[in-house]
Amino acid sequence: MPAPHPAHRPIARRGLLVGTAATALTLGTVSFADAADAPEDATRTRTVRGVLPTGSPDYVYLPVDVPPGVAEIAVSYTYEKLPVPAGTQGNALDIGIFDERGTGLGGPGFRGWSGGARGSFFIRADEATPGYLAGPVRAGTWHIALGPYTVAPDGLPYEVTITLRLGPAGSTPEPVYPPERAKGRGRAWYRGDCHLHSVHSDGKRTPAEIAAAARAAGLDFINSSEHNTSSAHGAWAGLWGDDLLVLTGEEVTTRNGHVVALGTDPGTWVDWRYRARDNRFGHYARAVRRAGGLVVPAHPHATCIGCHWKFGFGEADAVEVWNGAYTPEDEIALAEWDNSLVAAVRSSRPWIPAMGNSDAHREPDKVGLPQTVVLADELSREAVVAGIRAGRSYIAESSAVTLSFGTSGGRGHHAGIGERLRVQGDDTPVTVRLEVTGAPGCTAHFVTDQGTLFTATLPESGTGTVQWGTTPAYAAYVRAEVRHPASVPGLPGALAALTNPVFLEGR
Repeated sequence: MPAPHPAHRPIARRGLLVGTAATALTLGTVSFADAADAPEDATRTRTVRGVLPTGSPDYVYLPVDVPPGVAEIAVSYTYEKLPVPAGTQGNALDIGIFDERGTGLGGPGFRGWSGGARGSFFIRADEATPGYLAGPVRAGTWHIALGPYTVAPDGLPYEVTITLRLGPAGSTPEPVYPPERAKGRGRAWYRGDCHLHSVHSDGKRTPAEIAAAARAAGLDFINSSEHNTSSAHGAWAGLWGDDLLVLTGEEVTTRNGHVVALGTDPGTWVDWRYRARDNRFGHYARAVRRAGGLVVPAHPHATCIGCHWKFGFGEADAVEVWNGAYTPEDEIALAEWDNSLVAAVRSSRPWIPAMGNSDAHREPDKVGLPQTVVLADELSREAVVAGIRAGRSYIAESSAVTLSFGTSGGRGHHAGIGERLRVQGDDTPVTVRLEVTGAPGCTAHFVTDQGTLFTATLPESGTGTVQWGTTPAYAAYVRAEVRHPASVPGLPGALAALTNPVFLEGR
């Protein structure tokens, strides 16, 4: 193993803040005292080197004293990916920045985050690197935020270079945010993908490419959900239209799981610098709802480091049970969600709706695989969010798949997806009906609190109607699944579609 560079010195343990909501360490301040007397348009550069040891806090802050008269701050960084023994995590280092207003949790100082997706960024009044917020570079102490995601046993050698360009501050244009309403079709079923990534975080597509892919996939709405930044909220100008509603949000990417903030007020940034043990998630979940959005735990059983959901579901407005191409992780998430439906029935508590999103980052990820199909009064932010919150939705693998699912019983009572059918008694006969199009070779399944109680093979065309009889005594709820043939004997086939439940209740 190569010896560390002589300039790499381990960081001091002094200053470690233990037990706070965001365990952090602050390094020595980088000074640009000589910049005050430099001519206009001059640049000043400083480079800092060090080694983060194994067991470093989640966030390490590098203070930078920015003098007056700075037009642009630019930062680049590198780190060594040292060899590690088999089965051991190597080095991974994220980066972002906070301005002179400070690093306080949820405070106003946030100016951008790119995680590990970029090696450099800049901020000035009129423009900034995607992932970062344009605006004046005011005098004061800024903080570069380093996030040692994983650290090798021999430490994480890093180098950070800060360059200040002096000159007039310039002006910052007002951001142009998407409108909250599109033309739509009145009360109808609208298709959307609410978990997408562009060049504003770790995606490779531009917003224009995402909008084009959404239209090609037959979507009516999308939600901007970059990792830990709101910078993309103003990047959709000219891309929305009568046929496409663009919602704004964020994928809040903590060390204990990811959550999609769906449909928040444009410009809303949600902090991510806490773990489940810090007992801060509820505070930020409520902040999402105050901003008009929904709290949606994403890929709760993903196996990537920090992805597995550990905050519980008490603050969830919906849960992403299907993320991208269907995998065993989704099957586990689906089973866990179904268990939550049983618990809701048992305790007479509110239930959590399911949704599905593509989490598309780049080719060959398909935008709209899967998509959530929502019954909304109109194609507007308010109506779509209300439909998802109420569970008036189903998930489909593409716009080719359509479902109609409902129940009827006793004196002409009817209830559809996300609703409650109330009939005269627990033994009142209830008819469950599913209409499917676009699912050739698939089977239809009716799932209750007891499990899958009815299965039927759809016609070869993939278009057909399936009907089943039950009672509230036999089934507290019924939901539908449409599945492809199993690729592994003994295991269920991948989903083609999935509905939220209809609850059955005998008065």
